[in-house]
Amino acid sequence: MLWYVLYTKPRSEQKVAQRLEKLGIQVYCPIITEVRKWSDRKKKVSTPLFKSYVFVKLPEKERNRVFEAPGVVRYMHWLGKPAVVRSYEIETIEKWLNNEEVDEMEIAEFSPGDKLVIRNGSLEGREAIVREVGKKQMRLVLPGMGFTVVMNTREVL
Repeated sequence: MLWYVLYTKPRSEQKVAQRLEKLGIQVYCPIITEVRKWSDRKKKVSTPLFKSYVFVKLPEKERNRVFEAPGVVRYMHWLGKPAVVRSYEIETIEKWLNNEEVDEMEIAEFSPGDKLVIRNGSLEGREAIVREVGKKQMRLVLPGMGFTVVMNTREVL
């Protein structure tokens, strides 16, 4: 069985994941918790790591079953075929999300387009390309995984 990437309707990733689970399909929707600030309060909000995407693991013959779940739009394609994610890449995402420990890290200046190798954490050894640099976060493109990831700058090096 392979992991495939599904494109969902906007803001329906978690509901789609629940519906797919009810159909007996193995699904992974990575969730992060963010603190959102309004003028009168702060609140912790759980949001999907990848907006409008969920991962499903099923045999190739059963790929059309996912369309039984409302909210599924289509499969993401790569080079004309449905995009396949390796199991170790899914495991890496899980480890990264579950890793709460912060290692001592070196901060350096980065610019969009810079290439780097992540030296610490669950994405250690991965090559990345800097897309955007903020005060506390960086948006990195992981070419080997085909995704963009937002990381705290202290987690990169």
